Amino acid sequence: MGIEWWQILLLTLYAGYQICDELTINSSAGSAVFAGFISGIIMGDMKTGLMIGGAMQLTVLGVGTFGGSSRIDANSGTVLATAFSVGLGMNQSQAISAIAVPVAALLIQTDILARFANTFFAHRIDRFIETENYKAIERNYLYGAIPWALSRALPVFLALTFGGGLVNTVVSYMNSQLSWLATGLETAGAVLPAVGFAILLRYLPVKKHFPYLIIGFIVTALFATIYGDVSAVGTAVTGLSKGFAHNFAGLPMLGIALIGFGFAAIEYKHSMEKHEVVAEHGSAEQQETVIDAKGEIEDDEL
Repeated sequence: MGIEWWQILLLTLYAGYQICDELTINSSAGSAVFAGFISGIIMGDMKTGLMIGGAMQLTVLGVGTFGGSSRIDANSGTVLATAFSVGLGMNQSQAISAIAVPVAALLIQTDILARFANTFFAHRIDRFIETENYKAIERNYLYGAIPWALSRALPVFLALTFGGGLVNTVVSYMNSQLSWLATGLETAGAVLPAVGFAILLRYLPVKKHFPYLIIGFIVTALFATIYGDVSAVGTAVTGLSKGFAHNFAGLPMLGIALIGFGFAAIEYKHSMEKHEVVAEHGSAEQQETVIDAKGEIEDDEL
């Protein structure tokens, strides 16, 4: 199939925009799932884009930035993995482990470069503050978006323009001569989302809220079993009766999410009430965030 020039152009423009959105508007257009959605539409296979974007979103689920630190760029990795998976017929799991994750880690360096480049505009703004030149302050603030956008758009453009042939050659050789490596990369790509969950659980107050974790697991398992059995019965009945045309839906993930939201709202309300009591009657030391000996943040809600 290949990757057309207009697809390279649109993916490059989105790659430059998504980091600016993440730093300013924060409309979720700078998330891995959204990156997979947009890339899938551009490449003509939205399902593949969402599958790769969802896997990358889960992979970085527990990864965050603190202060001025840089993190792996899952969005750009998703864009390239989706483009090569759809354009070159690459296996989704292979694309995640062989392209998305390495690219996401490599672009930490361009992220740091963009931060350094922005200091130039920051110093110019400092000088204009002294002279009260507000128009120049606004201009240089907007100029700061240029290095940020280029830090993502340029690597994506170069990879899509010049990397397609190399990736195609590597994938063909790997699938034919190194099948063991291809299988290993597929397995690694499938396991990566679990790593994201593990990192997230490391930072969440699991010990404090383990009853909710148990309830969530049981509810999800029960719903999956019930809906799976009902769907199987519907399929069997359809085979016996041609007039039976009812379509059984799958597991309603929105329902699971709403159940989780309900528990989270209850816990948040209790936490707020407790915090108000401490604020009224407790000391300043009692109101500070408590971190146990193992590093778990207990008061994570506030």
